[in-house]
Amino acid sequence: MAQPQMSVTPYWELTFDADGDVDGRERDTLLGEVTRRGVRDLIVFAHGWNNDRSGATALYRRFFAPIPDLVPNAKIGYVGVIWPSMRFSDEPIPHFPKSVVATEAEAVPGPSLDKDTRHALLETFPGRATVVDQIARMLDQRPENEIEEFGRLVRLLVEVVPGGPQPLFAADTLCEGVPQSDPVLFTGDAATLCDEFAQALAALRSGGDTAEFGLPNPWDGAKELLRQATYYAMKRRAGTVGERGLGPLVGQLAGAAPSVRVHLVGHSFGGRLVSFALRGLPNGIRSVKSVTLLQGAFSHYAFAARLPHDPHAGGVLQGQQNRVDGPLVCCFSHFDSALGTIYPLASRMADDAQGVIGGFGLTDLLGARWGAMGHDGVQAVTGTRAYKLADALEATLPASGCVNVDAATVVRTGGPPAGAHSDIAHPELARMVLAAGRIR
Repeated sequence: MAQPQMSVTPYWELTFDADGDVDGRERDTLLGEVTRRGVRDLIVFAHGWNNDRSGATALYRRFFAPIPDLVPNAKIGYVGVIWPSMRFSDEPIPHFPKSVVATEAEAVPGPSLDKDTRHALLETFPGRATVVDQIARMLDQRPENEIEEFGRLVRLLVEVVPGGPQPLFAADTLCEGVPQSDPVLFTGDAATLCDEFAQALAALRSGGDTAEFGLPNPWDGAKELLRQATYYAMKRRAGTVGERGLGPLVGQLAGAAPSVRVHLVGHSFGGRLVSFALRGLPNGIRSVKSVTLLQGAFSHYAFAARLPHDPHAGGVLQGQQNRVDGPLVCCFSHFDSALGTIYPLASRMADDAQGVIGGFGLTDLLGARWGAMGHDGVQAVTGTRAYKLADALEATLPASGCVNVDAATVVRTGGPPAGAHSDIAHPELARMVLAAGRIR
């Protein structure tokens, strides 16, 4: 019998804290039951930005629902990973009921911080109530000449202290011999950063026609600076949970149930989480038979040995695709504006201090250098194969290596600023997970 509110059985949840520590009782239940329940293939799904357990469970319930009918004879178990991430409540999720906040924001985009997002910030960054209140007040009042103070409060909220040590720096690419410095997203001039976000948002809302918007007020981009700062913290946290939490647990599972084939699936920052889990696998573990990334919110160069624009730099996960005893499949869509415009802008701010509009422009911003997995797939990895979604579902996928799948035929719904980023609850993508894992 399926657990309450879940569409499949057997289903387990694994809850991790921000340091990657897993709930011991949930872990022991999974390790003790997976063999007894006769599971051959275990699909482990990690959500991306999300506000609570119920939201994550709703995603898993909808995504997993078609699978039993697609492979009725397969002995599949399902795991939903729960980790402390967050999203802003004004972002609607396609195919799910819209919150009141999201409906209002769609009609009239506003700079204020709604009560649901404020609550999510308090839950995600405990002990920062005073800072959250100050940030909310400033977004409401937009005081003149205080944008730098707003930037300071944002840094304080996400615990990025300029010049100080950062736990598991969130970089996706590393340069040989060059220590990682504080990202410009947190050390740069707040007014300039907010200007750039304001222009990017205006371009998205005008369909890219720069003639339709003039010089912005930096406060027009202040909420986006806050959003990206919190997502930067979630990106860093996803790597921690994957490497320190999920990877070692998969190793424990291999010891307890050596015949079980594990298939990792991640959406958004959950894609980064399951990818970093590969780096946390104990030596010799070959139980991961596939990885499927759905709109992965991390650099498309993360698996590259060398970057095209810098031969001395490589991806932080270079070679980790070889830890998979099967393919690493990256599903992407150009309709994902969260990853096509806002992500590269924030990534570029974490790379250098040069302005986007002055010197590069939005067209160049959308180019390859700061791109995300979920916008154009894995890049600069030798041997990567490429398919359209319909073709991939008909083909026999490669037995190993990286595979790019253009899923824009189904991942296409959603308005600014996120676009189709969360439009993943489709039977075709569930079939893609089965195809990647050769689950029959």
